[in-house]
Parts: sequence; C-alpha cells; structure tokens
Amino acid sequence: MGEAAAPEVVIRTVGLTKHFKDVKAVESLDLTVHRGEIYAFLGRNGAGKTTTIRMMLALAKPTDGYAEILGQRMKPNALRAFERIGSMLENAGAYGNLTVRENLEMQRNLLGLRRDRWVDDVIEMCDLGEYLDRRASTLSLGNRQRLGLGRALLHKPEILILDEPTNGLDPVGIADMRALLKQLASERGITVFLSSHNLGEVQQIATRIGIIHKGRMLEEIGYDDLRHLNREYLAIGVSDTKRAVWVLEEKCGVRDFAVHEEGSVRIYSGFERAEEFNRVLIESGIGIISSHMSEENLEDHFVKLTGDDAESETPSPGRRRGSRGWRR
Repeated sequence: MGEAAAPEVVIRTVGLTKHFKDVKAVESLDLTVHRGEIYAFLGRNGAGKTTTIRMMLALAKPTDGYAEILGQRMKPNALRAFERIGSMLENAGAYGNLTVRENLEMQRNLLGLRRDRWVDDVIEMCDLGEYLDRRASTLSLGNRQRLGLGRALLHKPEILILDEPTNGLDPVGIADMRALLKQLASERGITVFLSSHNLGEVQQIATRIGIIHKGRMLEEIGYDDLRHLNREYLAIGVSDTKRAVWVLEEKCGVRDFAVHEEGSVRIYSGFERAEEFNRVLIESGIGIISSHMSEENLEDHFVKLTGDDAESETPSPGRRRGSRGWRR
C-alpha cells in the first residue's frame, strides 16, 4: 500500500508581520490550515488575531511576509481566491437602515448570484427567519453575527474566515453556532478558520488550534494532542521527583505518567491504585506532599504557554477538579 496523500494546504502564512510605528502587532507569523479543518486561532484580546485576519483578507498590507489562500498570494486583486472565500470580521458589517432580507438580497446581487434554494437554506441555517423584516440596526449583537455569517455563506464558499463568531451570543446561540460550523465542515466540506479568546468553546469545536500571544505564534496543536489535553490524572506531590519516578516504574509498574514540574508526578491511568502508589512511595522513604485527582485542559496549557498573566477573559467554570469537587 502506498503512503497516504498529504492533506491539502488551503491557507498559509509565511513570516507574516505587521508593525504600527513602534507597535509590533504581528511578528513573523507562520501558520498552515488544511482543507476540511476547523482551525481555531486562539489568543487573548489584543494578541494580534484580527490584524492577522485583515492581512489574510488583504484588508491590511503586511510589513513583511505574506498570506496565501487556495494557492494565491493574497492581495486586493486576488479575485479568484475571494470568489471562494466567505468572511465575517468582528462586529460584522450590515446596512443598518435595511432589513435582514434586504441585506441578504443586496449581498446576493453584489455577488451576481441568482435566487435559489441555497438562499433559503442559509436563512434557515443561521436562524434568521423571524428577523427577515427587521432592520439590521435593531438587531442584537448576536443576531447581527448571524446575519454576517449568512452573508458570508451566500456564494457557497470553500473557506470561511471568521473573527470571533460567537461574540455577543448567549449560551444557546453559542451552541447553535458551534453545531452549524461543525455541520458546514463535516457535511459541506467547508474549511473554517476562526479566531477566539474563548478557550472552552474552542476546545469543543476545533480540529486544530494555533495559539498566538503578543503577535507571535507559540504553538499549533493537532487533534490528537487536543484530546490528550482533556485527560484526567492523579497528581502526587513528592519530596524527591527522580526517586519517585523510579519507584513508580520499578515497584508499581506505572508507565503512563509524566513529571509535570519539579515535585509533581501526574499518573494518567490506574487511579484505583492511588492508595497503593502512596503507600509504596512512603515505604520507599519519599514524602507525600499532596495527592489528588485533577484534569488537564486547554486553559491550563494556554496559561502555561503564555504566562500567568494570560488567563482567558472567559475562563471555563471549575478549571481544576479536586477530590472534594470543583475548585479554583
């Protein structure tokens, strides 16, 4: 059997850089998005996400480097690429004095599209039916987001580029948006690139994540690694990490573990043997400082990468689970 074909790259940035006088908004950013992915561009507010997206869409000129979509270098005249891209920037634009129906019709006419069943599908998918005769200026922020997404989908794009698509949505709206984006990726093969600072939402939807901090790409995380970040573990704080590892391996046969930091060992399986692990460690002359169940998640990883000052503005409830329930 031959080797599997490499996934097709549909979005790529190479050394993408944007400086505003003395402010380095984006610095030498490289990212790669493959066809069919839901790629989440994760970072705090002000990390450089929107500036990056504006350069990807040729709305801002890079100081250095470039963005390439569907094999075409992105410039204002990259018409063939734009015909295959749908986009929605933060605070999605709409004509406030026009109704939702008129906004969609205007967008359809601008794109030179005929009125077909797909327009009705877009209205249904984005849950716009009851608002069709409402002026856009009277819509809530969340419904303006839905209208912006509807406009972005009208020409059946291959790629959706979305800046904070869940901004302003209530929990039900967020869940609906998440389900819709998953449907577009899985059933219609649309590649989704979205920015967010909401760690909990990102972890539920993304197949790959890029973490940006202070304009620099820190890490790209694939699907398998994302799943690994959601593992439960037994955390044992010990007086001698090196000796504890030897004892756990040689006397307890533990293999699925990691030394998380000096003085702490995380064991990812065999939790029912916790009492045995503690007893053997103590009998081997190793002090037990703490022992509790916990769980790794994307937020822990994000904070570790970006520093303690970079906690999400929308932390998920109960980031850490101890033996007596959820705790902070």
